[in-house]
Amino acid sequence: MSRIGKLPIEIPSGVTITVQSQNAAVVVVVTGPKGELSESLLDGITVKQEENQLLVSRADDEAIHRARHGLMRTLIDNMVIGVTKGFEKQLEVNGVGFRVNMAGANLTMKLGFSHDVVYAVPQGITVSTDQNKITVTGISKQQVGQIAAEIRSFKKPEPYKGKGIKYVDERIIRKSGKSGKE
Repeated sequence: MSRIGKLPIEIPSGVTITVQSQNAAVVVVVTGPKGELSESLLDGITVKQEENQLLVSRADDEAIHRARHGLMRTLIDNMVIGVTKGFEKQLEVNGVGFRVNMAGANLTMKLGFSHDVVYAVPQGITVSTDQNKITVTGISKQQVGQIAAEIRSFKKPEPYKGKGIKYVDERIIRKSGKSGKE
């Protein structure tokens, strides 16, 4: 049995989980105070609700079903956390003259290029700036992580001075510059 897959998912009050059949796929829909998320169920995986717990089980012990068992349980658990608490990623901008600010629904960044970098924030995601920090929040863990990674990709931190966009908890390993003649 999968160590993660066998754990029950606690359903907090105010959250409803429904399993629906759409076309040929089975879809799990999680609705909560922050919004609604849905994910199609992988083949060989079944979901059963007992009181305030959700149990995820697999059809058999095939390798593919064992791998999907823990994945599906984690995806559903992340949806439950997302509709109740939400997810957040923080990025930090380091560099002389590097600035970030919100202009309507767009994130405008001055990153040392000859032009400003403008990033259109998708719907369902909230981006806020404070000095040199960018905070990405939303209910979908995958989408929050993807948006944070896209913003970071505009100017990845370099190892000599540490200039660029990095995650707040990320540690940049510094290199020494030229050693010169000895």
